[in-house]
Amino acid sequence: MVETVVSAAATKQGARQGGYAGAVHSGVVHTLKEVAPDDVPRIEVGVNEFDRVLGGGLVPGSVVLLGGDPGIGKSTLLLQTVVQLNDRISTLYITGEESLQQVSLRAHRLGLAMAEQRLLSETSVDAILQVAQQERPQMMIIDSIQTLYTDELQSAPGSVAQVRECAARLVRYAKQTRTILFLVGHVTKEGTLAGPRVLEHMVDTVLYFEGEGSERYRVIRAMKNRFGAVNELGVFAMTDKGLKAVTNPSAIFLSRHSESVAGSVVTVTLEGTRPLLVEVQALVDESHLSNPRRVTVGLEGNRLAMLLAVLHRHGGIASYDQDVFLNVVGGVRISETGADLPVLLAIMSSLRDRPLPERLVVFGEVGLAGEIRPVVNGQERLQEAAKHGFTQAIVPAANAPKKRIEGMSVTAVARLNEALEGL
Repeated sequence: MVETVVSAAATKQGARQGGYAGAVHSGVVHTLKEVAPDDVPRIEVGVNEFDRVLGGGLVPGSVVLLGGDPGIGKSTLLLQTVVQLNDRISTLYITGEESLQQVSLRAHRLGLAMAEQRLLSETSVDAILQVAQQERPQMMIIDSIQTLYTDELQSAPGSVAQVRECAARLVRYAKQTRTILFLVGHVTKEGTLAGPRVLEHMVDTVLYFEGEGSERYRVIRAMKNRFGAVNELGVFAMTDKGLKAVTNPSAIFLSRHSESVAGSVVTVTLEGTRPLLVEVQALVDESHLSNPRRVTVGLEGNRLAMLLAVLHRHGGIASYDQDVFLNVVGGVRISETGADLPVLLAIMSSLRDRPLPERLVVFGEVGLAGEIRPVVNGQERLQEAAKHGFTQAIVPAANAPKKRIEGMSVTAVARLNEALEGL
């Protein structure tokens, strides 16, 4: 239990300030048709992948929480963003972890022109809000929220009470003044955002860096977005000049084998609104343990156990004496069910040591009764595969294209045994 001390003066001040400009008064009941939608033009950052994750650009008054492992590129990305927007809108970069000299060194290392960029090194949220009232920036970046504190609370910076109170005051200021606010958040050892989960509910958008900091490619996923699609994905490459957008992300997730290999199959997953080609690899080997291992990287482990049971029951293929390892190439995490059929076909390919056709793409959900269920946006997935030169496809019967796709032979299956026989 954590004691939270709330100042009576602060409570009265927050009540007097009310909502931001243009908002409907909260004390009066309105009908839905009386409330006109706020058609605010978005401010494009200028980086296609970042704009995609944000839902098309920045919205005035929005609060974005950016999380990720240390050293993965959070500060680098935001520093590049403020420099790109500095000639269009007024920005204020507030650093609580680094000195101004460290920020300047990073900017020079990245080759950024920061002559007119406004910087502030401060950890007191009261002082930050006072400076913000004077500067009136259109966009403000807090790096990071765990370093801020308020004198009204006795707990240390980074504690649950401090993070919650500081974030609440910053969010209130952003809504009242229509300021775009970025909050950088730390992550715990389990990989989740540090601090109270209420922090994710207070903000409008939650962006999270996926992958390891040692990898060249960095993936940003929108875990929550009130102004765009959830699970939207942005792919960046870390270079000596900072993060660069990857215009064709499907190409980096596909391995270019010199010859066909067993246990590899390409699928088309849907990340937000983008169809993305990724390679699923399986390795099935004889187990010498009483409990065979089931290891997954990029996929859900419990779903693998279920799919192996379906393969045994409806495909007649037993794997109780085999170790099964699954991996999604490139560090992508697949959460949708469209990868079920590719996983089973990759397992079959590795078990029989027979490679699948090189230009084959597969997607589909597998039910417990052995049926192949359809997935959303099947037509768009096939078109994305055809664009990258794939000539064969195995898809659910309900996702069979109504019109022939040029240069692609599509096999529609309704049952798991049909898919296995089709190979």
